[in-house]
Amino acid sequence: MLPRLFTEEQNAFRTAYRRFLAETVVPHMEHWRAQGIVDRSVFQKAGEQGFLMVWPDEAYGGLGDDDFRFEQIIIEEAAYARTSDWFSSLHSRLVGPYFTRFGSPEQCQRYLPKCVSGESILAIAMTEPDAGSDLAGIRTSATEHPDHWVLNGQKTYISNGINADVVIVAAKTKPQQDPYHLTLFIVERGMPGFERGRNLKKMGMKAQDTAELFFNEVVVPKDQVLGEPGRGFAYLMEGLAEERLIGAVAYLASAQLSWDLTADFVRSRKAFGKAVASFQNTQFALAELRTELDVAQCYIDQQVAAFNAGCLTAVDAAKSKLMTSELQVKAADIGVQLHGGAGYMDEYPISRQFTDARISPIYAGTSEIMKLIIGRDCLGPDYQPFNTRNF
Repeated sequence: MLPRLFTEEQNAFRTAYRRFLAETVVPHMEHWRAQGIVDRSVFQKAGEQGFLMVWPDEAYGGLGDDDFRFEQIIIEEAAYARTSDWFSSLHSRLVGPYFTRFGSPEQCQRYLPKCVSGESILAIAMTEPDAGSDLAGIRTSATEHPDHWVLNGQKTYISNGINADVVIVAAKTKPQQDPYHLTLFIVERGMPGFERGRNLKKMGMKAQDTAELFFNEVVVPKDQVLGEPGRGFAYLMEGLAEERLIGAVAYLASAQLSWDLTADFVRSRKAFGKAVASFQNTQFALAELRTELDVAQCYIDQQVAAFNAGCLTAVDAAKSKLMTSELQVKAADIGVQLHGGAGYMDEYPISRQFTDARISPIYAGTSEIMKLIIGRDCLGPDYQPFNTRNF
């Protein structure tokens, strides 16, 4: 396979971030998993060393480098260190860019410096008990008044829901006339009527706090509307392409780790007097998986380049999300099977690889939704045959 293209600066960044994880994050992960939430201090420690939000301008405390490969490195190293349930990219690259894309200069100046430093933690609230992939089905609503909005509703499965200081909340603002008339509101910790429910217990990703949020007559000043009222659905659709690329990088890196854990195990594990790696079934299963991983890595690296060039489409992001999330589950499943009984034991990393992986084909759009998006494109009237495309 061709060498992956990272700059000298980025390779040095990878080395430094790998060291940061080993020294500052890995030693605490078991404790954080047991308590169901990471300590807030880890965000501040990452911010102090320039690892939390790389892309914002220096005026906001960032490095001012919007090359997605920096975030790709952060995501890959976190997956390989088995610290993905400290999901810093949710804060740094999934939610943070909403301010620079859609916010005012005043909002950027107000929020970004504290987000870069780790003093403020971000979340985004879309999902509701009766609305997941179908954003038109949300019930949270906001009513406009002369100098403020009043927000009412409930959200669930919100990552960073307990730790978050600033939450971008999607709400309907013309619920009777237009189900897609959504507005994004900036809700801060301590606002009257904003309450958090349970820190939800999950199958995997146990250190990632995932919570219910409640909004009861929350008064939101008009200067805390993100972008234009009514444009929230378009904003969310634009953000979802990057969210799915973030996910794809993480899913694939986790799948790579599952393969490595399994390859190491079958080389050392013996059955009937021979290494498990010597059996044809083991070799065939891992040979097929190794091929899929290498092909997927080339595709994801190409999508990162497309994103940097400003030409990653929502359909292509859906393809990468579908492929890599399913591959993450497959790699962990094969790994558990080839570990035998050891694979079912929590003390073996492959066990957690499996439980952590199972959410990936669901959140940020289920595999079924991804197939709908791709199918409508490739079977629609505007589909371009392969031999007529520009390469």
